[in-house]
Amino acid sequence: MSRQKPFTDELWYEKEDTIISVGLLEDVAAGLESIETLELPAEGDLVDIDTIIGSLETDQGTIDLYSPVNGVISEINELIHEDPSLIIEDPLDSWIFKVESDEDPEDNEDEDEDEDEDEDDEDEEDEEDEEDEEDDDLEDEDDN
Repeated sequence: MSRQKPFTDELWYEKEDTIISVGLLEDVAAGLESIETLELPAEGDLVDIDTIIGSLETDQGTIDLYSPVNGVISEINELIHEDPSLIIEDPLDSWIFKVESDEDPEDNEDEDEDEDEDEDDEDEEDEEDEEDEEDDDLEDEDDN
């Protein structure tokens, strides 16, 4: 059984101690015919969760690469750097990069869900405010 978990629509991560490996989801790789170019961060680079740190240029368009945690790039998969088609051939074993971090990616997933819930709450409040304004406008018209 794989311990890989999706964290974007295109990427998976796998955590082992303080090292988090990142790769392309199998379903995404199956839909690709080729990867033309691969832009990756350098080993030792600091990475943030919400920042694009690299990309894959594919026959289907660009796939942005993200880290599931804040940390430091500890390793780049040189094999796929030399031959990106390996990602398509065997996406579950072809990790792209590794990040060293004390953070747990699952903690960040909870934060993302909380942010989504907060945004939903804000949207509901905005809709209620708009409805109140419309009601006030209708009352003003009735007064005239």
